[in-house]
Amino acid sequence: MTRYLALDAFRGITIALMILVNTPGSWSHVYAPLLHAQWHGCTPTDLVFPFFLFIIGSAMFFSFKKSGFAATPEQFIRIVKRGGIMFFIGFMLNVIPFNTPVEEWRIMGVLQRIGLAYVIAASVVLLLNRRGIFILSIIALIAYWALLLSVGEGALTLEGNIIRQIDLSIFGANHMYSMRGISFEPEGLISTIPAVVNMLLGFELTRYLTSIKDKKSSVTKLIIIGGLAIGFGALWSVILPINKSLWTSSYVIYSTGFACLLLALFVWLIDIKGHEKLVSPLLVYGTNPLFVYVLSFLFVTLYLNIPVGDSSMYGWLYQQLTLIAEPSLASFMFAFSHVVLFWYISLKLYQRKVFIKI
Repeated sequence: MTRYLALDAFRGITIALMILVNTPGSWSHVYAPLLHAQWHGCTPTDLVFPFFLFIIGSAMFFSFKKSGFAATPEQFIRIVKRGGIMFFIGFMLNVIPFNTPVEEWRIMGVLQRIGLAYVIAASVVLLLNRRGIFILSIIALIAYWALLLSVGEGALTLEGNIIRQIDLSIFGANHMYSMRGISFEPEGLISTIPAVVNMLLGFELTRYLTSIKDKKSSVTKLIIIGGLAIGFGALWSVILPINKSLWTSSYVIYSTGFACLLLALFVWLIDIKGHEKLVSPLLVYGTNPLFVYVLSFLFVTLYLNIPVGDSSMYGWLYQQLTLIAEPSLASFMFAFSHVVLFWYISLKLYQRKVFIKI
């Protein structure tokens, strides 16, 4: 079966959104939908990272299909190597330009979580059949739910959750992210377990989607699955709040539901309505996703460390935009300009048939 362009468009919009939400001109002036929820709850921005995991799971299906899902030692070596490279790059992004003391280097992060989740999810899909993957996913989500509640009072608070306690014991407070002045790792070690399920569901939904011959039928089924997942996640949130920072099990189901709806939209636009040109910028954006994400992070780091007057180049560029727009709009324009910049870089790589895999 040929690759779905809808999945490539999904990947493209995910990268574009990650850059948009990560590079505002000022964090003090950001439109509400482009901010994460303070704690419990879910904004559109909170869906971006699970979308990224979903699409990596989708890409795994096509990658392993080429090798017949062979669970060979060589395959597992490649999996561990790729996961390790992603973890290392993510860690280096935390410490570059090395102006922070070693004892304060943050260990975990977005790419680190992706690397760990990839190693686990890729190993699972090669070792288990479809039924086994779903059973393992259900067990993981229920077990994680039980773990969260195991500490009793304060189990779902920023200060008292067990995920923070475990990360503190492993990494130490100085090597963790600081959230509202409290050492807490939103990309923590144990909370990566439910994130693996996002990747596994991306894999399985792609396997299911590519098995459906009728595109209209696939749209209908994706909408039904997405709607049920959102409804179930929302219902579950009554007793287990949707929380990205804790990556609660209800959040996994809820975010996967929205991934299904977005994917259904792209299947409808591209495969049924034939509007491929309409989404062609997204198709270009999805050709070097991880590389572009890393590059965008490096650009921001560079801006922040080039002094301009009493500020940095990052702050100076934003200030220039405030001369023509109010602060929130200027902040959005700053972020969107980076979306355009990295789309142009993606386009040039695509035109030269340069595909950089991490």
